[in-house]
Parts: sequence; structure tokens; C-alpha cells
Amino acid sequence: MTDTSTNSSAFDAEKEAGFGDYFALLKPRVMSLVVFTALVGLIVAPVSVHPMVALAAILFIALGGGASGALNMWWDADIDRLMNRTRKRPIPAGKVAEGEAFAIGIALSFMAVVMLFLAANAVAAGLLAFTIFFYVVIYTMWLKRATPQNIVIGGAAGAFPPMIGWAVATGSVSVEAVLMFALTFAWTPPHFWALALFVKNDYAKAHVPMLTVTHGRAATRRHILGYTLALAVVALALGLTSIGGPVYMTVAVVLNAMFIKGAFAISRRDDAACEADQHLVERRFFKLSLAYLFGHFGALLVEATLAPYGLGGW
Repeated sequence: MTDTSTNSSAFDAEKEAGFGDYFALLKPRVMSLVVFTALVGLIVAPVSVHPMVALAAILFIALGGGASGALNMWWDADIDRLMNRTRKRPIPAGKVAEGEAFAIGIALSFMAVVMLFLAANAVAAGLLAFTIFFYVVIYTMWLKRATPQNIVIGGAAGAFPPMIGWAVATGSVSVEAVLMFALTFAWTPPHFWALALFVKNDYAKAHVPMLTVTHGRAATRRHILGYTLALAVVALALGLTSIGGPVYMTVAVVLNAMFIKGAFAISRRDDAACEADQHLVERRFFKLSLAYLFGHFGALLVEATLAPYGLGGW
């Protein structure tokens, strides 16, 4: 391809891109999880925050999450073009040029960190900067294509938002913040491995060393069960802290019982059964995993809402 054709393609992409394409570049689904868990971390903290400060902080945390998404799409454009579930993203679809995505990601990263520092404090801004670095450099550029443990270690990037929210309010990190981090961290592997079970061919085609590709589906099913059991311990431990309470523990017990039941069901299946029902059990488990995390953080939010009336907490 000549320089002329390259420039023309970039121009065409820029010309065709609309607001929706740029918004998709920021991975809005992931951003919604970032915003929600960060907001919960901020609200359940023992220090009150002025509503305008809280609103600004959540906005800048969201921008940081969106910046990470844009930089992830910039770096992964080559493999996104190969996978069915990602080929319609703005860059592989030819809507946004790679260089443009990179520029947006860098600009939003800088803006988010600086503005969070000005709106809140250095601890929160530092955690946000590290989160962006970890997701883009450690996970996207290195781990994702280097090891089947990519999603295990890389999951830390998605686990920082509640800790950042807590730091916005308190200017520090505590055991409650660490356990909120640990909840999301331990949830990430079974969540993504469930997805990997029914999109294995996509990862294989793109040469991404997901556990299903390197060790097979049987090993992945065993790993899902092991991490699900460990996740239940973390979830219940969080309920015993100052931000837990009867509402949270009830939700945690029910959701973890359902999650463990689903993980056991997956562990007993084989490839023939999965192919026969088109991975129905795995798809249900993946959907449950989405409700699982929102349910736990939603229960923490309820505890914090009831606390002023003497109804929440222990």
C-alpha cells in the first residue's frame, strides 16, 4: 500500500466516522462497569464528598477508562480484524483511523489524570494513572499475547476503579478498598474464561494465547471452578468489613451459591455436550457473571444508603 492510499484510507475513515463510532472506541460497556464500581467505592467510603467533587471525579475516572479502551483498540487493531466478535469495532470497520484512536487515547488519559488530581487528590490520580498504564502496557501490549495467564494478571486493571473511588473520598487505601479490588480481580478469570469457551476459535484465529487455546476447554473448565470457589471466599470476606451488612451478605450468599452451581455444571461438561447445545450452559454462566458483579456492588450501595437510618451495616 502506498503512502497516498494510506492517507486516503485515513481520510475516508475520518470522514465516515460519527459520534457513535468515537463513543464505541471508548468501550462504553466496560466504561459502565468502571463508573458503577468507582461510584460505589466513593459512596461507601467513610468520608463524605461534595456532590460536585464526586460528579467530577466519576467523570474523570470514566474518561480514564475510555482512554484505556481507545488505546487498547489502537494496539489490538490487527487481531480485532481477525475475530468475529471484534471485527465491527471502529478501527477494523474502517470508521476510525489507528493514529486517530491513539491520539484520542493519549489526550483523554492525560486529561483524566490531571483533572482527577485537581478535583480530588494525588492518591486517586496516581491510581488512575497506574490503572491506565497497567491495562494498556502490561495487559494489552504484553500479557494478552504472551501468556495464558493474561486475563488473570491483567484483570487487575479492571479491579482498580472501586479503589480509586474510595481514594477520592479518603485520600488513602484501606482493607475495604483492597477487598473490593480483590472481588473484581477474582471475578475476572471465570467471567472471561466462560466467554473464551464459546469463542475459542476467535482467539485461536488471532493467535491470542487464551487458556482455551493453550490448554484446551477441559482445563479451562477446571480453572473456572477453582477461581469461582476462591471468589466466593473473597465475596463473603468483604461482607464482614465495615461496608458489609445483612443485605450484602444475603445477596452474596445467593449469588455465590448460583455461581458455584454454574461452575460445577460447566466442570462436568465435555466438548460434545457443549457443541450439542451450542455452549448453552457456558453462555448462561457468562450472563450470570455480569449480574454477579453488579449485584455485589449494588448490595454495597444499598448498605451505604440504609446506614444513615441505622438500617445498614452490622
